Amino acid sequence: MTNNAGDEAALQLQDLLMGTENVEDFLGRLAGFSAATLSQAAGAEIECGVTLQRRKKTMTVAGSSPRAVILDRIEQTLGDGPCIAALRTKSVVLLADVDTDPRWPEYQRQLAAHGCLSTLGVPLEIDEDAAAALNFFGSDTGIFTEAIAAEASGFADLAGRALRLAVRIGTAQSRAEDLQAAMEHRTSIDLACGVIMAQNRCSQDEAMGILTRVSSNRNQKLRDVAADVLRNLTSGEVHTHFDA
Repeated sequence: MTNNAGDEAALQLQDLLMGTENVEDFLGRLAGFSAATLSQAAGAEIECGVTLQRRKKTMTVAGSSPRAVILDRIEQTLGDGPCIAALRTKSVVLLADVDTDPRWPEYQRQLAAHGCLSTLGVPLEIDEDAAAALNFFGSDTGIFTEAIAAEASGFADLAGRALRLAVRIGTAQSRAEDLQAAMEHRTSIDLACGVIMAQNRCSQDEAMGILTRVSSNRNQKLRDVAADVLRNLTSGEVHTHFDA
């Protein structure tokens, strides 16, 4: 991938990332963008599936088209093929011709039945516990030349960086949501303690002790007991608010 093409692809991937709400959405758009990018480079129609690997298990998570998803799932069902080999070896794996390559006969037979004659598996690095791969499909042989394979490898490096950022953003968002939920629960418990202190003229520690005992006796979470106390007081839900 030339510098100019690489810079343009990086900017487009950045726009793609900024325009998505979650990792799943990003993967779907990545599949479409990857297929379009390699199709333009090859001068032929290429489809793309995205395979995710976690704890040595692989699954199809996105595709540039419904057909791409079907083609990618063939490999996941059989448990081996170019894309899985790319994940295993962390290198680009080419299946240039389904009729002449001897490595995956059943996989290649099923690809041919769907009108796919060649594939290219390209790995993406995510983190220590997960990896992904772009699975490119061609309806003819001779599409995935050495130059196109090199183009795909360079693009995958950029896509991998964007995917790692998407995962970090998704993880941070999840952690932020968990933190806000924890803050809301803590506030509800503190408010409930205040109610018990007023009703029983007791200390905060004693009020917390009362809440804890009720939680244990009811086999109910402390935050739920606190919510019940507040609902009984106000005849409605109590919501906590935090400024962004």
